[in-house]
Amino acid sequence: MAIKLDDKKAIVAEVQQAATGALSAVVADARGVTVDKITSLRKQARANGVWMRVVRNTLARRAVQGTSFECLSETFVGPTLIAFSTEHPGAAARLFKDFAKEEKLFELKGAAFNGETVSIDVLATLPTYEEALARLMSTMKEAAAGKLVRTIAAVREQKEQQAA
Repeated sequence: MAIKLDDKKAIVAEVQQAATGALSAVVADARGVTVDKITSLRKQARANGVWMRVVRNTLARRAVQGTSFECLSETFVGPTLIAFSTEHPGAAARLFKDFAKEEKLFELKGAAFNGETVSIDVLATLPTYEEALARLMSTMKEAAAGKLVRTIAAVREQKEQQAA
């Protein structure tokens, strides 16, 4: 189906706008996946702050030119489903990785973060803001507990020396 020039320009502008406000991007091939499954994936994407669209490769290449996702241009081969994470860098990667486990025909092509291509697995394992805070707090709690134990041991040693 032929797309008119104005429609192409609108698609490129829409993808560029999504790319400029995004933290990361993931590219996949959804060939063979049913429409119902893709529809449920789109719902999950919207709920997780992920912008997602099927884009023609030439339009996708033009849309990412001059953005930090230009490094993904070589992955735009075959049917391209591109997703941009707007709230958390790992949201799209985590969503696509989980979907690929369920759907064997869903092929992950590549991901980008901070202007560089990265492994989808690495991007998917990035902790969310809440998880990072929880890890920081547990580390601080352990450090504080360790310092308390060392302080009590030092006081005990000091009292033992005074008693001797």
